[in-house]
Amino acid sequence: MKRLWMAFAAVMIVSFLILGWIGTRIFQEMPPIPDKFVTTDGVTLVDSGEIGEGQNVWQSMGGMQVGSVWGHGSYVAPDWTADWLHREAVFILDKWAAAEFGKPFDEISAEHQGQLTGRLTEQFHDNTYDEASGVVTISPIRAAAFAANVEHYKTVFIDGNADYAIPAGAISSEERLRKLSAFYFWTSWASVTTRPGDIASYTNNWPHEPLVGNRPTGDNIVWTGVSVIVLLAGISAMAWWYASRKEEEEEGHHHASDPLALWEATPSQKATIKYFWVVAALILVQMTLGIVTAHYGVEGDGFYGLPLAEWLPYSVSRTWHVQIGLFWIATAWLAAGLFIGPLVSHHEPKFQRLGVNVLFGALLLVVVGSLAGEWLSVQNHLTDTVSFYFGHQGYEYVELGRFWQMLLMVGLLLWLALMIRVLLPALRKNGVGNLPAAPTADPKADPFDTHSSTSSVNELTQSESGNQRHLVILLAVATAAIALFYGAGLTWGQHSHLTMVEYWRWWVVHLWVEGFFEVFATTVIAFVFMRLNLVKPGVAAAAALLAATIFLSGGIIGTLHHLYFSGTPTVALAWGSVFSALEVVPLTLIGFDAMEDLRRSKATPWVQRYKWPIYFFVAVAFWNMVGAGLFGFMINPPIALYYMQGLNTTPLHGHAALFGVYGMLGMGLMLMCLRVLIPAREWKDGLLRIGFWGMNIGLFAMCVLSLLPVGLLQTKASVETGYWYARSSEFMQTDLMQTLRWMRVPGDTIFFIGAVALVIFVAGLKTGHSFKKTAVETPSP
Repeated sequence: MKRLWMAFAAVMIVSFLILGWIGTRIFQEMPPIPDKFVTTDGVTLVDSGEIGEGQNVWQSMGGMQVGSVWGHGSYVAPDWTADWLHREAVFILDKWAAAEFGKPFDEISAEHQGQLTGRLTEQFHDNTYDEASGVVTISPIRAAAFAANVEHYKTVFIDGNADYAIPAGAISSEERLRKLSAFYFWTSWASVTTRPGDIASYTNNWPHEPLVGNRPTGDNIVWTGVSVIVLLAGISAMAWWYASRKEEEEEGHHHASDPLALWEATPSQKATIKYFWVVAALILVQMTLGIVTAHYGVEGDGFYGLPLAEWLPYSVSRTWHVQIGLFWIATAWLAAGLFIGPLVSHHEPKFQRLGVNVLFGALLLVVVGSLAGEWLSVQNHLTDTVSFYFGHQGYEYVELGRFWQMLLMVGLLLWLALMIRVLLPALRKNGVGNLPAAPTADPKADPFDTHSSTSSVNELTQSESGNQRHLVILLAVATAAIALFYGAGLTWGQHSHLTMVEYWRWWVVHLWVEGFFEVFATTVIAFVFMRLNLVKPGVAAAAALLAATIFLSGGIIGTLHHLYFSGTPTVALAWGSVFSALEVVPLTLIGFDAMEDLRRSKATPWVQRYKWPIYFFVAVAFWNMVGAGLFGFMINPPIALYYMQGLNTTPLHGHAALFGVYGMLGMGLMLMCLRVLIPAREWKDGLLRIGFWGMNIGLFAMCVLSLLPVGLLQTKASVETGYWYARSSEFMQTDLMQTLRWMRVPGDTIFFIGAVALVIFVAGLKTGHSFKKTAVETPSP
């Protein structure tokens, strides 16, 4: 164990040193925000402060939930960087072609087209930024193109555009629209202007736009090759290790009866039940919003003829869909931690139940307050500054206003305090706490009655406490990381540079959600199997620590694969591509763990009562392999992401990984806690069977029938024509693409039925309808 802990510590220290060093490089080399854009004839096109003000307008109207910028955001509207760049290029080329050849650009010869595009490429790539004055000098024709684009965006953001699911009045005035246009113009300028001392633009020549010479760089190709080689080497090494390792005696001493059958829930454990009720309710709301959001892709201004967009525009429905998903997943995990804490330490601190109830109130306040603020912001009821603090920040996954972010951070710190105080006896070398336990369980009692308890004592042996200590330490480390790393979302302000916001935002999305929640979940699952005596404590601790080390060895630095084209230097692309490939390595062999979980579920007859929580854990392994591994690596290599970023290949990976892994895990943890709460009564598993298979089959159908083919056809269009075209209404509104988008309906319907079945089952645990009529006799101690 000592070597494993040393490897874990080394991975953490070295990885964060590298990630921090690359962060300083990003800060030093990110695209400048010019003070002014001035034409060669002295006309000021963009004045001081307008770019930052435009960024705030973009944030308050929904930001990344209304199309995307630099490839990050939603998928119905265009990527505004690519859209602006293409429209500007076409405007200038048409003006030149009409002046010199008397025809539109599309009608002149290929030779003349090459002449004009060469001239345009040279002009657009030329970096005229003067660092001393902060001024960028541009040609007058680019100012004319700017004015033409502003006129076009009036028809989109003020008049509304159903193809883009943007309602009329999304921007409240022409003044705000012009500032928004200045921000889009800057993101476009950075995407095509050559970085000083380099041969590529600030965004590594993204997006693909042949008209201005934006094509993949050599670094895109080379580091893609390196990442594939690293992936193959990693898989080979992992397979070799699996084949050569000695078979370990991992099973515990199987009991004839359930070791937890006599468990009597502590007051704080009973207080977590309301968390799971909220989780069930939020699951239903999130699934409903997902159906509405997906439908906006084919009917952007309504829902089967109902003018729903007037009250619930796409930007709000997608914001709520994403946020509520994160809320219920996080709530399930936090509640599972609070529930499992006393199981770990056999200790119930004073006032623990009060702390659990206070945390519940804080989480409810964050959920309701942030969702209301986001709606008010998008509906233009808040100023840009008020929106940043109480409304919509505009950044995907961290949309909630800064006040709600800070309140959530306080809640996480409270959760950390509650977890540490309950784990302390188990963290002490010889610490063993006492636990109330009941010699029998009343099968007729309300399983959620929080007003009754018994007071006999059940103590853990000293040897068992010592064996689990390493696992408890890892659980404490993961708990602290979850509470503290959310603080990365507080590092930027209202006027922060977009590139640095992206750097820190992915600390939250990738490191917090995909990183340390993964470590936490691995540890909790290992502890559950250990507590059921299906695996020895030492083996469980070693396996969890090894899994955490392997995952974080690629996952921490692999955060950079989200930042290839966000105004970062090549160093981010190089490190990110290699280490994101390493992230996939453990996922390719995760099927071994899934089969072990299935084998444990059949170890003894009484384990069958934990069948469905274990099945959800097996589903987590499957979606980790497919959603995070297969679909993730499909888009992660630089050359793939160059063409695919922000296409439907991204939500393909997102749905399969976020819901398939973290959603299924949250449901599995919830069911495990509910099963332990009153283990003496048997469940009716009909609804659980429908819920499990419905959600898994529905998610798979959604992916392969709609998201995958739409994403691949978009990729083909991006390669052949340009990225702008793959995201345009001209392409997305064709009959074939609309048909494929409608093909989400079968999968979504099956998925929704499964979710409803799970929610009904959870509600039935309160009413008693989810228990079998004849209770199983409680085994004697």
